[in-house]
Amino acid sequence: MTHPNPPESTAGARPSPADRPQAAQPAPARPRRRRWPLIILGALAAVAFLLVFFVASTEVLHYTESAAFCSLCHVMSPEYTAYRNSPHARAECGTCHIGPGAIPAIEAKLANVRYVWVYPTNTYERPIPSPIHSLRPVEVVCEQCHWPQKFYGERLLQLDHYAQDRDNTLTRTLLSVRTGGGSIDEGQSRGIHWHIANPVYYVATDEKRQEIPWVQAEFNGVVTEYISVDSDLTPEALSKLEKRKMDCVDCHNRASHNFRRPSELVDEALASGVLPANLPDLKAQAVAVLEKQYATEQEAAQTIAAVEDYYASSYASLYAARQQEIHEAVATLQSIFDRTQFPFMNVTWQSHPNNIGHKDFPGCFRCHDGKHLSSDNQAIRLECNICHSIPQVAGPGQPAPVVGPKPSDEPASHLSTTWLAEHRFQFDDTCAACHTVANPGGHDNTSFCSNSACHATAWQFAGLNAPKIRALSEPPRVPSSGTAQPVPHPIGARTDCTLCHAAGKVHPWPDNHASFTTAMCTQCHTAEVQEGEQPPPGAPRIPHQLAGMDNCALCHSEDPPPGIKPMPPSHATFGLDICLQCHQPEEPAVEKQPAAGDAGDTAGQPSAIRHELQGRENCLLCHDPEGQVKPAPADHKDRAVETCQMCHKPAE
Repeated sequence: MTHPNPPESTAGARPSPADRPQAAQPAPARPRRRRWPLIILGALAAVAFLLVFFVASTEVLHYTESAAFCSLCHVMSPEYTAYRNSPHARAECGTCHIGPGAIPAIEAKLANVRYVWVYPTNTYERPIPSPIHSLRPVEVVCEQCHWPQKFYGERLLQLDHYAQDRDNTLTRTLLSVRTGGGSIDEGQSRGIHWHIANPVYYVATDEKRQEIPWVQAEFNGVVTEYISVDSDLTPEALSKLEKRKMDCVDCHNRASHNFRRPSELVDEALASGVLPANLPDLKAQAVAVLEKQYATEQEAAQTIAAVEDYYASSYASLYAARQQEIHEAVATLQSIFDRTQFPFMNVTWQSHPNNIGHKDFPGCFRCHDGKHLSSDNQAIRLECNICHSIPQVAGPGQPAPVVGPKPSDEPASHLSTTWLAEHRFQFDDTCAACHTVANPGGHDNTSFCSNSACHATAWQFAGLNAPKIRALSEPPRVPSSGTAQPVPHPIGARTDCTLCHAAGKVHPWPDNHASFTTAMCTQCHTAEVQEGEQPPPGAPRIPHQLAGMDNCALCHSEDPPPGIKPMPPSHATFGLDICLQCHQPEEPAVEKQPAAGDAGDTAGQPSAIRHELQGRENCLLCHDPEGQVKPAPADHKDRAVETCQMCHKPAE
């Protein structure tokens, strides 16, 4: 039987999709997120962080090398104060104390970590010690700005010094400083900066490098060693000590932190007008309060303030007229104190030696003291003309002196390395060919040989009188010929031979004469120049008559009153007979024409008093140098009435 709807044959036929079994369908995929913006943002954030960190750390590092950071600590106040008044006041501390480069900066920070507990625990030294041994070489630090090959010409230096007297008397000294330097190849290595181009080594036996017994210098390929005559170092001991090569900071050791001497700052303030030079006794009062050491700042402030009380009590009328000016002057003295003394740190102007110069500290004289000798007895020269010209001094009211160039035709004797020690023994008539020679060895500035800049200072750091130096410079004793040498000056009743001829003086006598008196001396030695004859060169004539005016001390005493024309300190004990050995009255060879009403005074004599004295004892009413009637000469200013009749007598 046939099926009504027979199925179609499926052989070889593909089933329809509807007939296929249905497989599970996967879920639709989520959209894929884009991650690269996050990566970029992260990278930018990291770069920004690193940039900020780099800038911030650089700024912090820079700040820790600045003066603002270094001055935060109270103990640095003295050094910071001196720094602000130095030539390097615009250079940051790290410029000199650290120098360029990241590694030195890190090393400096690590080395100074100890200050984090040293300052809070109050275990630091007072004052801060110097020199600083951790400074980098000057080639890295100083030569960032200073060029060693640069040649510097001479510099004119003017020093104004005010005396500690009532008038604050001004003395002006001028000299030409030979800074020098430059390239050896150009022939310019000379002057003070000679030490830059020529290797110099030295040994110091103290922490502050002030005592230098050994020096080695190389010049033109020749190496020379010098040893101080005072040194007791053996070669073995010397070989164990550090030999330091001389560089900039061996002289410029306080270039940025110099605590200057108060008297110098007072002189500068007087010269510039910051302090009134016409205020009586100001220099003396200033030095008295500023160079005294104090336990506290409060004690110093009270003492300085008392200067105003001094003027109120000693110069009442002047104080009433100039009270504000005096008050301001005292404030200036306080500001000078604030720059030169810091009691809380035990700092004064003497705490740290300054190696520039040779007066208050050894400085140049550490080596150039005249007593560092080589094996052949040649000295490291102690010679003014090496570093500066001979100082020229002008006294009160005198014009500025002329500063000449360095002499180029010095005689061979002047080139001796010990000439400064020798010249006092070689003084003779030949000196007058080049120099004025009045009052040799004096300090009245009347001649080249009486220069107060040389002879009025006790050069405590020079070695001119060291026994070995004296033995080298002093002429050998000449055996006696049996005839006593004549005396080249007059001899009076009060002549004191020991002033020049005692042991150790300029012309010492033989040892066996030590007990001789002047009377014994004149038994053998006679004077070439007799009393009344031409006085020795340099002794000024007496411009007045001696009758009635034979007490020289009335006008010529060293200290007022009256002190009209003070004598040198060495003459303080002289009597008239000694004065007349050198000083003779002027001879009135020319008659003076009498003026109307004059009493016919002769040349060189004080004018006679033409009126009665009764009721007219105050000469200054008419004869004040600044008066109008008949003023006295200008050099009579400040002379007391009591001194007038010492010279002026009533007309007969």
